Amino acid sequence: MVTLVNRAKMSTATTGTGTVTLGSAVAGYQSFANSGVSDGATVRYVIEEGNNWEIGTGVYTATGTTLTRNVLESSNSDAAITLAGAAEVYVTATSEDFSSPIKVSSRVISVDTTVSATESALSVGPVEIANGVTVTVASGGRYITI
Repeated sequence: MVTLVNRAKMSTATTGTGTVTLGSAVAGYQSFANSGVSDGATVRYVIEEGNNWEIGTGVYTATGTTLTRNVLESSNSDAAITLAGAAEVYVTATSEDFSSPIKVSSRVISVDTTVSATESALSVGPVEIANGVTVTVASGGRYITI
């Protein structure tokens, strides 16, 4: 499981394809540490430099402020991009973090009392409204289960 945090984006002067040494937080963002990434945590990262980009997982090290690189996808045929010293690195969620479908068995929506005329038109029990979506009006007609 990767660590995800909000608004962590940092510059790097690192060159080559190895471990990234993180610089300072980009204006308007916070450092990995200030956003809550702890020493030794694995994060999902994106590195961008010019038209080159890389998505992967990496281990953050607070001492020396580094990030290892395990590339999942990139503009370099899914290999590490060669950094030229002016890249930005940020923590983000990617499709891998949402690979399991979310199953909702039911959803209860409270109906405002201003629709009381509509309530009387609905009957208790399942009613198909469109494309296989059904609604069930609970007793009293104030709640709809989808």
